[in-house]
Amino acid sequence: MATYRDALPQLGQGVFLTDGGLETTLIYHDDLDLPHFASFVLLDEEDGVAVLSDYYSRYLDIASDAGCGFVLETPTWRANADWGERLGYDTQRLADVNRRSVQFLEPLRQRYADTAGPIVISGNIGPRGDGYRADVRMSSADAEAYHGAQVETFADTAADMVCAITLTYAEEAIGIVNAAVARGMPSAIGFTTETDGRLPSGQTLGAAIEQVDAATDGAAAYFMVNCAHTEHFDDALRTDEAWTTRIRGVRANASRMSHAELDEAEELDDGDPVEFGRLYQALRERFSHISVLGGCCGTDHRHINEVRSSVCPATK
Repeated sequence: MATYRDALPQLGQGVFLTDGGLETTLIYHDDLDLPHFASFVLLDEEDGVAVLSDYYSRYLDIASDAGCGFVLETPTWRANADWGERLGYDTQRLADVNRRSVQFLEPLRQRYADTAGPIVISGNIGPRGDGYRADVRMSSADAEAYHGAQVETFADTAADMVCAITLTYAEEAIGIVNAAVARGMPSAIGFTTETDGRLPSGQTLGAAIEQVDAATDGAAAYFMVNCAHTEHFDDALRTDEAWTTRIRGVRANASRMSHAELDEAEELDDGDPVEFGRLYQALRERFSHISVLGGCCGTDHRHINEVRSSVCPATK
């Protein structure tokens, strides 16, 4: 069963890598058709499982070479009720695929247990809506009820935690944190920002984190920023306010484009992996407590390898 629920190792001083842009890698590099940007459907096919295994292994190899810790996120960002319905998954089938997503990662954790640092399995939760917009919102109570089913499934597996990413407004985050608390699961919350450093809801990053902490008695293990270029939220972090210490993870985009521009783009903008690594190095020099480092749209193993080279260059 779960290994680290009582004490998440990424809350210490070490560096933990995680993967890059799963869906953009599979679509643009592996030429796969992912309906509704859903990668969890690959778990229903033998070839799909092999593709996912190769994908995660590339990142675990990087962590293993450096002896870094790693956070293994399940490929379940779209595996919630509304998106599942669009994809033909009823409640039982959706619970099954979420459960199998953790079972799929367990052998990978075991395979690299002796060479990488601690490996944490995280049940990945995506937003109910688009991920780039906050036009349809739930109350925190509705969000807790909605996301509770996925959290409950993960709680009955070897997952060490749940991590919700690309959230666009605070109430959905509050609901997820409360759902995790009710089921004894540590949680991390990843907000996305627009080019001005604000959430798509218009709220500042700091205000959103403070709202979630106030409503949940600070129950989230930590917060993250994802699906935005580091330059988009850099100014938002230029403060000595206490909420910045709650951010312990970054999964940035390779591209400097806005969400609207990314939505319209027909080709992948994978930026400059070397520059990507240097930007993370600069971020860590300012915020040494940011310990979970990965990527989002447009990033792949090349970007994370440059992060590794810049942030934890010493190999075993």
